[in-house]
Amino acid sequence: MHRLWMIFAQTVTVSVAILFVVTTLRPDWLGERKTPPAITIQEAVAPGIASPTKAPSSYAEAARAALPSVVHIFTSKEVKTQRHPFADDPLFRHFFGDRLDNRPQQRASGLGSGVIVSPAGYILTNNHVIEGSDDIEVALNDGRKLSARIVGRDPESDLAVLQVKSDGKLPAITFGHPDQLSVGDVVLAIGNPFGVGQTVTMGIVSALGRSHLGINTFEDFIQTDAAINPGNSGGALIDASGNLIGVNSAIYSRTGGSLGIGFAIPVSLARNVMEQIIQSGSVTRGWIGVEVQAITSELAESFGMPSSEGTLISGVMRGSPADRAGIQPGDVLLAVDGRKVVDPQSMLEAIAALPPGRKADFELRRGKDTVGLKVEIARRPALSRGD
Repeated sequence: MHRLWMIFAQTVTVSVAILFVVTTLRPDWLGERKTPPAITIQEAVAPGIASPTKAPSSYAEAARAALPSVVHIFTSKEVKTQRHPFADDPLFRHFFGDRLDNRPQQRASGLGSGVIVSPAGYILTNNHVIEGSDDIEVALNDGRKLSARIVGRDPESDLAVLQVKSDGKLPAITFGHPDQLSVGDVVLAIGNPFGVGQTVTMGIVSALGRSHLGINTFEDFIQTDAAINPGNSGGALIDASGNLIGVNSAIYSRTGGSLGIGFAIPVSLARNVMEQIIQSGSVTRGWIGVEVQAITSELAESFGMPSSEGTLISGVMRGSPADRAGIQPGDVLLAVDGRKVVDPQSMLEAIAALPPGRKADFELRRGKDTVGLKVEIARRPALSRGD
């Protein structure tokens, strides 16, 4: 019995040893082992390792290049005080005569910013900065103060051009390329917020092509979180190289201060307006004389429209270019001179871009039919809200 037990124990020991050797040296003899599935993850490039670009630690060079071109604008205008409440009372007039009509004159002041765009002294700013002013003074970065005249204004884009006379050339800013601007790019806002003096704030481009904000008639704003406050209006929005990419114009705020939502007019629009104002004193835009309405899905369904594409013509001014061409209320405008119309704003911009006197092709949907008409473009009346 003891002999049998020894034989069994030796056999088990040898078998375990053989299994250990085979498992270690030739595991394939025991069958194919399953490999765990690979996990693929997307990792960010480690900072400083194979990074394509490196953000600068300072934007001092960009600020230094643009600061001399940004000016402070101080305005004033004469306002009359309120008329005396008893000025029309016969009894008071019997005792005081016309002295009640002699209201004291007061002057209201305002402040803003501007950008020197030409060595000849032309300055680009917002229309609302200088609107109604009868005295405008510009303070340069070097401390000089010069009297300015209004070359022209464009309330519908909220832009204006001033000019100052100087003994020498003025430091004009370099225009950037807004078509190369992308969401996330670093930008700097320069101006005179609250009158504290020239100030530079930094942020990024939050959005491009902002419209339908109800700020201006023509809107194509750059949105940024660079701090823009009262007094910054008309100042420069520059890129990381110090080039002008926008004119600071408005903020969204419930308190009057910056909440990180600021808007700048892109330099492409500002340059077009500026050049027209310098050349002719005003801005010329196309106009056909219609009232329009956006087509919602509910409106399209109620009128049996096949889609909500285009813009509904809700009214036509009698004797206007649209009336003479045969455009009717109820027509749906689909395209202007080959440019697709998606909403009232795009229609406004497409027509405004056409030169007066030119005949343009208009594509409309009338009922179930598509109609093509030629419309002779007229000049857009000043401050008109119709199109």
